[in-house]
Amino acid sequence: MDQSGTVLADRIADRRSGVGDPRTLLGEMRRSVLLVPTVGEQLWSARLGGVRWIYAFTDETALARFALLRAPGDQAMDYAALLGARIVDEIVPSLGEPGGLAVDVATEDGAMFFPPVVGIVPEAVAVDAGEERS
Repeated sequence: MDQSGTVLADRIADRRSGVGDPRTLLGEMRRSVLLVPTVGEQLWSARLGGVRWIYAFTDETALARFALLRAPGDQAMDYAALLGARIVDEIVPSLGEPGGLAVDVATEDGAMFFPPVVGIVPEAVAVDAGEERS
């Protein structure tokens, strides 16, 4: 299995503990191969707070934690392996609504959300596009 997800999980842990550079975290997310559960041909997502969040996981263990909570019985959960950059640069803009990336949502103290803002998603679909930044 690709180790990029493990590196991303480490960068998430750093940020959650108050250390590490947010730009390093964002770069690692973009370079990482993430496991995205699928339902039929659709990527697993949910709406919360006016945003459609695409669920993604750093490794099969994190995905399995999610599957235990969401998949019926012992049924296997299908998934796609996608580069983080592809998710935020191509898939999020195709949603037709504000969208972001939710990583490792079933990992206690390990989840990280990448919201639909400039610098994470393309400016054309960012909810804060056109706002002044300092």
